[in-house]
Amino acid sequence: MFKQKIKKAFQRIIKTKFFKGIATLFMLFILLDLFFPFKINPNYSTLITDSDGKLLHAFLNKTDKWRMETELTEITPTLEKAIVFKEDRWFRWHFGVNPFAVMRAGARNIFTGRRTSGASTITMQVVRLLHPQKRTYFNKFIEIFRAIQLEFHYSKDEILQFYINLVPYGSNIEGLKSASILYFQKSPNVLSLAEVTALTIIPNRPSSLRLGTNNAFILQERNRWLQNFKDAALFNKQDIEDAINEPLNVTRHEAPHLAPHLSLRLKQENPTQSIIKTVLVRHKQLTIENIVQNYVSRLYAMNIHNAAVMVINNKTHQVEAYIGSADFNNPIDGGQVDGIRAIRSPGSTLKPLLYATAFDKGIITPKTAINDVPTNFGGFEPENFDKLFHGKITIEYALANSLNIPAVKMLKEISTPVLVDKLKKSDFQTVKKNSSKLGLSLVLGGCGVTLEELTNLFSAFANEGNFQKATYSLKSKETPRVKNEIISKESSYLITQILSQITRPDLPNNYDYTYRMPKIAWKTGTSFGKKDAWSIGYNAHYTIGVWIGNFSGEGVPELSGANIATPLLFDIFNTVDYNSSSKWFKAPENIAYRKVCAESGDVPNEFCTHQIVDYYIPSVSKMTKCQHAKYIFISADQKISYCSHCLPDDGAIKKLYPNYAPELLSWYESKHILYEKIPPHNPKCERVFNTDAPQIVYPVDGSEYFLAKNENQKLMLNCQVGNEVKTVYWYINDKLLQKASPNAEVFFTPQAGKIKISCSDDKGRNADIYVKVIY
Repeated sequence: MFKQKIKKAFQRIIKTKFFKGIATLFMLFILLDLFFPFKINPNYSTLITDSDGKLLHAFLNKTDKWRMETELTEITPTLEKAIVFKEDRWFRWHFGVNPFAVMRAGARNIFTGRRTSGASTITMQVVRLLHPQKRTYFNKFIEIFRAIQLEFHYSKDEILQFYINLVPYGSNIEGLKSASILYFQKSPNVLSLAEVTALTIIPNRPSSLRLGTNNAFILQERNRWLQNFKDAALFNKQDIEDAINEPLNVTRHEAPHLAPHLSLRLKQENPTQSIIKTVLVRHKQLTIENIVQNYVSRLYAMNIHNAAVMVINNKTHQVEAYIGSADFNNPIDGGQVDGIRAIRSPGSTLKPLLYATAFDKGIITPKTAINDVPTNFGGFEPENFDKLFHGKITIEYALANSLNIPAVKMLKEISTPVLVDKLKKSDFQTVKKNSSKLGLSLVLGGCGVTLEELTNLFSAFANEGNFQKATYSLKSKETPRVKNEIISKESSYLITQILSQITRPDLPNNYDYTYRMPKIAWKTGTSFGKKDAWSIGYNAHYTIGVWIGNFSGEGVPELSGANIATPLLFDIFNTVDYNSSSKWFKAPENIAYRKVCAESGDVPNEFCTHQIVDYYIPSVSKMTKCQHAKYIFISADQKISYCSHCLPDDGAIKKLYPNYAPELLSWYESKHILYEKIPPHNPKCERVFNTDAPQIVYPVDGSEYFLAKNENQKLMLNCQVGNEVKTVYWYINDKLLQKASPNAEVFFTPQAGKIKISCSDDKGRNADIYVKVIY
């Protein structure tokens, strides 16, 4: 019976005109809300914060106002109580409009004939602040409708947040956080009760209550409101007494402008984001900025004006310091240019990736021998930084000393596209764009890179070959970052061992503080024309990239990665990770030792008497037997040699001779370096040899040569042959030109047109090339 009575009563209510009216109004509201949505675009200033959430840099909004967004976590209970008590005590209970306040204000206005009392709630004030309109009764109805809309779509906390972010404080300052930062130099969540009260009362009279100008009047009004709080028992009495006694000595300050290059970058990349939370570590950023500025000031006498530094935490893959130039506020030297993103020539800094790739392909190990001698790569004749050549050396020596010829040889062997693919996987943007145009000069700096790209690449060496692009900011819904293995952990370890050696030429000259030298692996680079000096280093904790030069592109004779960039790298490592040598990389399980021939770096043969220990990667590194020497049959008087075809039945002896490459023999001859030569081959032998023909190194096969008329210009002929060759024969268009010793330089005057050039040795082996001469 009771349920039936309730049901009937409810049905009667539904049938009443009042209920129908309410339902109609609600439907009307829904339709109006649908067709006339309340657009909220607060147009906040962009704020850049550090890893602790503290403000690093602030930008004016689009209308040149300071309107900094206060986050919900920054609205303290004290701040909320003070604002709600003063502005709208029924804020938590009404639906955007306080009907009792509206009726009271309406009655007063009617009886007095003028507006003597307002009825605006915090929600209505938010509407007015977002969309200012002339104060009329019609606009007041619109404001009420919009306030209800706001309550319909947003929570009370969010509406209070809007109010706090929009209230005026005079001049171009809007929002409580803006005033808190610019006057008190602190965030809202750390304001005292006295400071909160002062900021709470100003928005009603922003012209007369202006901080820094009318402090005495503000102090008086603040204490009056504190007394009101005390009378209402809003806060603890002692807290209010302390707040009343707190002085008010404030002036307007400049907004923070730290880490300017990264701040500008992130603002451009996130134009709609009001607060960008970076992972920069404030004290590291400021300390390194100071180190860089002081260091570059000492380089001014050398006409070196700028530097850039990037610090990556290898464990978190986060950028903890970002210095784009020595002085952002120096327009003369291009201080606002971001050196971390500027495209420059990398010099020799890509060589570690090249050799690591070769380790992974099993082509070489650290002790593998390679020849550093003059070499022509199809018209490309690179030189070393010191203009010298070192003959036969090891791979680790070539990398530690940053020699160019071995690097180009290694790139030719693994092929340029392989290295380009590695750089693409490492997100080198300019390499991606120009990949089809890159050649052997790539490994010597013949491409465009940025400090950001290089530092990220070297961070992969510190993370067992896994490339993971470092982040600058925290994102709430960041997708999982997938590790991208560009090299194996074994080759990463081998590269690290080589780059951590200190007996190398790129240790800074006269480096007096060797006892303070950090335990790091590092690689230097100097671009062609000495326009860029690089030094990239890493240990288990950090990867730090340093670039030094001029943004104008002007070269400087004294500029070098070793003597200019590396001292700064060492200073920064000693600052951010001092005495970290106890934490170093451990050898992977698949790294092993073996004995190799010291002459070749290959597995020892029976004639290899000098053996050394070398790292290798089992099942990957080559297992080639050493061939640094070979047995030759010679006559008893050691004047002639025999092949198997002409070997006499008796009287011949077997002797071991060095098995040098023709290019090395040619260099020995040019430098008059003595080596044991194989006696001339038996002249009575009738065997025709068809392997190891002479290598014509100049002219270059398929090339065009432009010669000036009437200047009697000549072309040089040069070849490389084996140890046993004593004479070569040069032919031009199948006509004998000259008989010469193997390493002699022969000159001739060519005719215009296509020319066939042939070289034959004293064993009948022949090589042909074709060139074109144009007058």
